[in-house]
Amino acid sequence: MKIKSRNVLRKTDQKALVNDIVEAFGDASSFENRKLEYVESDGQDFIFVDGEPLLFKIDGKIFPTVKGALKLNPARRKVFVDPGAVRFIINGADTMSPGIIEADPTINIGDLVIIVEKAHGKAIGIGRALMVGKEMVGGKGKAVKSIHYVGDDIWNLEQK
Repeated sequence: MKIKSRNVLRKTDQKALVNDIVEAFGDASSFENRKLEYVESDGQDFIFVDGEPLLFKIDGKIFPTVKGALKLNPARRKVFVDPGAVRFIINGADTMSPGIIEADPTINIGDLVIIVEKAHGKAIGIGRALMVGKEMVGGKGKAVKSIHYVGDDIWNLEQK
């Protein structure tokens, strides 16, 4: 993945971004007085916060990357998986319902979610919900379609 353009956001654009973040996560205090850059790459658009790719744009909505989820630790839209599912998820597999031990009950089909390893509480992936949060635990089949995970191109994006 290569960066095409990188631009520091103006104050008005930063305010709009912070409003989007508040809508998605409920808290934007982590972004106050930080250098925000809009970065276009050959596959995805990102928001770099102090030089790090912490947010990306999916279908016009802002959501944290795995690095962003690790730093910002949002409280909502989390799906917790057992340690046995981790090796599959970090190799790009979709998250299967039997591996889920807890999920935010407010998750709806199509929502972006953060996949978290339960034992250590660390984000390991970002995906799109294929079922509502209440049905993910103890169900059958795919629950989350993988979009981004530890070790992929987004994780290894060069910050130059």
